[in-house]
Amino acid sequence: MTTPRRYTLTISCPDRAGIIAAVSGFIAQHGGFIVEASYHTEHEAQLFFMRQEILADSLPFDADEFRRRFAPLAQEFAMTWQLSDSAQKKRLVVLVSTQDHCLNDLLYRWRSGELQVDIPCVISNHEDLRSFVEWHDIPFIHVDTQGHKADAFEQVATLFEHHRGDCMVLARFMQVLPPALCQRFPGRIINIHHSFLPSFAGAKPYHQAYLRGVKLIGATCHYVTEELDDGPIIEQDTVRIDHGDSVDDLVRYGRDIEKSVLARGLRCHVEDRVLVCGNKTIVFR
Repeated sequence: MTTPRRYTLTISCPDRAGIIAAVSGFIAQHGGFIVEASYHTEHEAQLFFMRQEILADSLPFDADEFRRRFAPLAQEFAMTWQLSDSAQKKRLVVLVSTQDHCLNDLLYRWRSGELQVDIPCVISNHEDLRSFVEWHDIPFIHVDTQGHKADAFEQVATLFEHHRGDCMVLARFMQVLPPALCQRFPGRIINIHHSFLPSFAGAKPYHQAYLRGVKLIGATCHYVTEELDDGPIIEQDTVRIDHGDSVDDLVRYGRDIEKSVLARGLRCHVEDRVLVCGNKTIVFR
């Protein structure tokens, strides 16, 4: 069964009375049919967050005309907002190194249609996964990060823009992105980190967890910022371990969590269910 085409409207603005009524009234005024609606107020920040899905065919105009007509209302309430069209798939540029479990999972979900996105290319700092990626008829691009890193990451940024990427996905890309790249694409770079952040940030978190003797390990999907492993968190999960587990066991358990957490976090992002509030996220399920 084909899902009807939808427009997704996301809004954040200073909290005040009348926001829901004004937005819903605008949609109803034009015959729009709201099929999903979510709201949240951050009381300390005095900010209001909204997400609405509207049947595209219920409106007498297209997305561009919606944006034009909605702009005065958005200005009145000082909204930060966007309207996305389900007919236009998000374009994910995936970055990997040598570990393939997250990439393999994403490509399976993409190939099966579970993840409704386009993947214009996969970029890697190693050649190991070329044949695997090209088997999926996806261009594989090698960018050597062993030499001058500034030039390498400028090439990554150029490739991302050339392929009209909406989101850059670090699917176990074992490189720290330079601050300039993070600043260039705020809220558009997603990483999967193999620990339950903020615990064990940085390198070798499973080894850190083993030495600390923790009873839970996890994985975290988050937006990338200039601060290492400190960006707004989208999704997390954990698995219980005990004193009998080795570091290799922790790594093995962690791979399963990394795959599922990245997939869930990425799905929320591409469906416009994530709104950033400072260093936190509002995630509408």
